[in-house]
Amino acid sequence: MLTLEKVTAGYHRLQILHEISIEVNEGEIVSIVGANGAGKTTTLNTIAGLVKPTSGSITFAGKPAGGRRPSDLVQEGLVLVPEGRALFGNLSVEENLQMGGWSRDRADLTGSMDDVFELFPILRERRAQVAETFSGGQQQMLAIGRALMAKPKLLMLDEPSTGLSPKLTWAVLDAIKRIRDTGVAVLLVEQNASQALAMADRAYVLESGSVVLEGPGPQLAQDDRVRAAYLGM
Repeated sequence: MLTLEKVTAGYHRLQILHEISIEVNEGEIVSIVGANGAGKTTTLNTIAGLVKPTSGSITFAGKPAGGRRPSDLVQEGLVLVPEGRALFGNLSVEENLQMGGWSRDRADLTGSMDDVFELFPILRERRAQVAETFSGGQQQMLAIGRALMAKPKLLMLDEPSTGLSPKLTWAVLDAIKRIRDTGVAVLLVEQNASQALAMADRAYVLESGSVVLEGPGPQLAQDDRVRAAYLGM
């Protein structure tokens, strides 16, 4: 579904990614782990079209995707939930969800909204409440729900558990697994490396903008280098 081949990218002449190659297949969760500054967010932003690659290729659903406009990629099913959530704080839950479905026929949005409410019942209960009054966990649920309104084929999430309590972290990560079970592929960047690896079909370890390890998530969790560097073992 998604393939990066030797992709190089960065900001303002500063190279962050160094010929990284990553693959996400249909119906799987792929996690990217690494220290702060390893290039995880840059990887997602490059895939989403927010950063233009300087070399290499990105293919999504059989079509070239590198350097394309983010709005075009969303319409084709490639959707990012950014770090920090980027909600419309002064809009209600329902209005935020409607904004997430901007690329679709409005007549089709009701069913999608019901699916989001089934995944996150608290959003149904508070559908008229403005987003900025929500807790961090509720805002993360809304950010994911808004992304689902675009009917993604591949959902990318950047640090979805940041600032959340352990209980809400488990709730959000469980929802991500349920999303995968509906057929949506997931590319996950997550600060909690142990949980990210445990739930991943496959995973990549980034160091200084390069892929240094890859393999099944639970297998990487047992790698001595990963355990020492990221799992505190």
